[in-house]
Amino acid sequence: QVQLVESGGGLVQPGGSLRLSCAASGRKFWVADMGWHRQAPGKQRELVATITTSGRTNYADSVKGRFTISRDNAKNTVYLQMNSLKPEDTAVYYCNADVRPWEGMPKDSWGQGTQVTVSS
Repeated sequence: QVQLVESGGGLVQPGGSLRLSCAASGRKFWVADMGWHRQAPGKQRELVATITTSGRTNYADSVKGRFTISRDNAKNTVYLQMNSLKPEDTAVYYCNADVRPWEGMPKDSWGQGTQVTVSS
């Protein structure tokens, strides 16, 4: 089985920065697209950013220019660098990965989520 574990969340002031990490661990798999979603209380989960195996990225309009998604394929890890954070960025951030087992069907895998709170 493949597990996704996020880290790097926390409390920051408006204008501050955080870097989230998500590592996929397991055996006999590779990872296709990866991404980050977020969900604030009382709101629907929304897509934040995605990245392909070749490094092509897409961002939600609300974070474009402030957030940067990247990945290290050798480490099966995806990152989200968040700069110029705003209170409206406050949410639980979830890592998502299209996991491709060497044998078997692809699985849409999710991490447990990490809390990001932007407040003075």
